[in-house]
Amino acid sequence: MESVTRAGAHPEPSVAAASASASEPMAPDAPTPSLPCPGLVVGVGAGRGVSAGEVTGLIRRTLDGAGLSVCEVVELATVEGKADEPGLVAAAARLGVPLRGYGAAALASVAVPSPSETALTTVGTPSVAEAAALLATGPGGEMLVPKTKSEPRGRPARATCAIARRGKRGQDGQR
Repeated sequence: MESVTRAGAHPEPSVAAASASASEPMAPDAPTPSLPCPGLVVGVGAGRGVSAGEVTGLIRRTLDGAGLSVCEVVELATVEGKADEPGLVAAAARLGVPLRGYGAAALASVAVPSPSETALTTVGTPSVAEAAALLATGPGGEMLVPKTKSEPRGRPARATCAIARRGKRGQDGQR
């Protein structure tokens, strides 16, 4: 399991890491090039005090509804001000992926399908989940599932998520 990281570090999966569970282990001196598989990024918006269960439940429900697998998720992304929110940190740890935070100004520069006046008022950007997902995918990324809200019983939603796929890597390893 990878450790949870914040804004900056962005571990890339390698063939060796992916092969660890295969029936034939990779030779110790074999090269470890990056996998060509782009992976999914889940952008997450959350209210203070959100539980890891609400976040992971939302992510799993959203992935299932889109016919996607949790095994394809390579990163969670959010606004910097929420990157230390215990529920988000714990959700990333449960999923075994890093959590990356982006500044509100960077998120505000991303065109999104579902801007929110509430997000603009509370965190200074019209989108957290969609903008973070798209920003984390880099050039060539595509939005697969727009912002979706959690569905807790008896109280308002405290989490949103959006799912984007990273662009395919070019021959030079760039996205």
